[in-house]
Amino acid sequence: MFAIYKKELKTYFCSFIGLLFIAVTLFYVSLYFYVYNMYGGSPYFTYAMSNVVLLFLISVPVLSMRILAEERRSRTDQLILTAPVSVGGIVLGKFLALMTIFLIPCAVICTYPLIMSLSGSVPLGEAYLAILGFFLYGMAAISIGILISSLTESQVISAVLTFLALFLGYMISSICSVVFSTDNWLYTLLCCFDMYTPFSNLLNGTLDLSSVVYFVSLSALALFLTVQSIQKRRYNVSVKSFRLGAYSLGSTLAAVAVTIAVNIVMGELPRSWTSLDMTAQKLYSLTDQTREYVDSMQEDVDIYVIVAQDNCDTVLDQTLQRYDDLSDHITVQYVDPNQNPRFHTQYTSANISLNSLIVVSDKRSRVIDYSEIYEADYEYDYSTGGYSATTTGYDGEGQITSALDYVLSDDMPKIYLLEGHGEYALSSGFTTALERENVEYESINLIDYETVPEDAACLLINAPVHDLSNEDRDKVLDYLNAGGDIVFVAGMAQEATPNLDQLLEEMGLRLTDGLIVESDADRYYATPYWLLPVQSYSGYLDGVYGDYYVFAPYAQGIVIEDEAAEGISYDTFLSTSDSAYSKIDLASESYEKEEGDIDGPFAVAVAAEKETEEGNAATMVVIGCEQFFTDEANEIVSGANQMVFTNIIGSFADHEISVSIPAKSYEVSALMVTRARAVLVGAVTILVIPAGCLLAGFIIWFRRRRL
Repeated sequence: MFAIYKKELKTYFCSFIGLLFIAVTLFYVSLYFYVYNMYGGSPYFTYAMSNVVLLFLISVPVLSMRILAEERRSRTDQLILTAPVSVGGIVLGKFLALMTIFLIPCAVICTYPLIMSLSGSVPLGEAYLAILGFFLYGMAAISIGILISSLTESQVISAVLTFLALFLGYMISSICSVVFSTDNWLYTLLCCFDMYTPFSNLLNGTLDLSSVVYFVSLSALALFLTVQSIQKRRYNVSVKSFRLGAYSLGSTLAAVAVTIAVNIVMGELPRSWTSLDMTAQKLYSLTDQTREYVDSMQEDVDIYVIVAQDNCDTVLDQTLQRYDDLSDHITVQYVDPNQNPRFHTQYTSANISLNSLIVVSDKRSRVIDYSEIYEADYEYDYSTGGYSATTTGYDGEGQITSALDYVLSDDMPKIYLLEGHGEYALSSGFTTALERENVEYESINLIDYETVPEDAACLLINAPVHDLSNEDRDKVLDYLNAGGDIVFVAGMAQEATPNLDQLLEEMGLRLTDGLIVESDADRYYATPYWLLPVQSYSGYLDGVYGDYYVFAPYAQGIVIEDEAAEGISYDTFLSTSDSAYSKIDLASESYEKEEGDIDGPFAVAVAAEKETEEGNAATMVVIGCEQFFTDEANEIVSGANQMVFTNIIGSFADHEISVSIPAKSYEVSALMVTRARAVLVGAVTILVIPAGCLLAGFIIWFRRRRL
């Protein structure tokens, strides 16, 4: 086999075809690499790789057309067939020679993501997964080329038939979706020849083992059939050869059956077993929150996807399959609107988009329109006079988990947002989080109520600027002492607030004067007033503790008057370092501690719980930062403040597990590629290297011609 390998490798490099293949492959890939990544600044190498498999329709037929057809035409195949080498060894040696030629441009391409990383952050896992998909697709294409070359002695016929076979493999899915129904057996059979879908699965950022197995098994089958094709020509026509032919047919059918069976088994395995999420944002992975919630489900839920399964959004499809694999209580069903156009009218009177979801239980249903699955920014395009959308995030998991909780919940908890004292309005990101948590909310002014409403799961007092009236204070105290729960966010009041102070005193807490200055450089961001508090393990920090910072700009210190106060327990889950202090003179431009400043450490967020006279537990969560529940602060720490918020609200809404899951961001900073670097890289990869390969090939060819 090794002798065959060396002979073929030498032949290809001496005949100009090998170097031509390398040059064309590198030119084609480098061109897209330059346009998308170096010139366009995209950090995603998959954009370039998704366009280059069309190259195989031309390059592989040229590369493989002579591998066996030429030897058959010139009758040199008889010399090889009579050599002390098995037919399998001959085919494998030729295959490895072609793969060695293909590996050379693949090795060069592997340096492209590293070149990109010099200019910014690049999702390398996705990039090299795309290169793996490119390699596997090329391997399968080369195997098919070898098989077809073994069937004819004409190089031209071999090239044409290889092109047609690869074109069919590239287009079969699109052709079948137009011609056949998806539940047609012929459609299923023809889709076995679909080579592009497994490749696209690898481009989506998941190491899909079923796609890897497909390409490997397809290559192995093509090589096995090549061996069978050669084997049949090794003997003259005789009874013996007839028996051999029968054996050949039987083994061929067995090989095809085994290949199909292996791929069917891989397709039936749970997606969580066969797919490894390689995306930087972990788009396809389900969070621990979702896993815990789904594990706790006791009732059945159907998720209807309004689209034919083969046309489903690939990212959404991956997510849905993971839900389906996670629990027997979840069933995902695809409804083709072409066959059942009015299915959705059972659950909504509104029109919905393709790929929309309908989540249904015995209690209720929820419709998730496809437009809610992805987040987007809209910008006005002056060239077209309209708005263009840029996808910024994927919210599939957040929407689905929230919908599961909604359709299974017995009732919807409700929180009230106090107003009338200059409170901060809750930012849109946080109201959205309440909706995902399946918590109703309403703003109230206590002047219109005799008491805090009885259905209140929680009362949120969000950064009031003015003090409560005596009447409002008494209503809130009555609610607290009856076992009510309060979230109090300290505001920067410009006046004395004795009634608000009394609420805190009821729970043994008080706010310090001034603002916290953090002296530990590891505990602040940009300025010592912008705190990155120390975290202590707590249920309020589920999903945050140890993984994210939280951001508390311009915070006031919280002091616990007596940690051992009878009947009150404290959970200080955010605090300052020991070197922090509270600066009294806010007009001072110095961050140094001055006379009159108050020594720390301080609590930044604390939960106080006490037993009431009625035997109920009343809880007050106090946060010393008025901007804590704002979108601006939340974005600094990638959604961690919002996770704290949902954990707090979820605990008061009797949600053991928060079902508000932030959208997974698609936003990766564009590469900062200078024009000079882009031109240099483009010139080297598009012109210099391919031209060097062509020149070397021409020199070798010219010298051999003169001999």
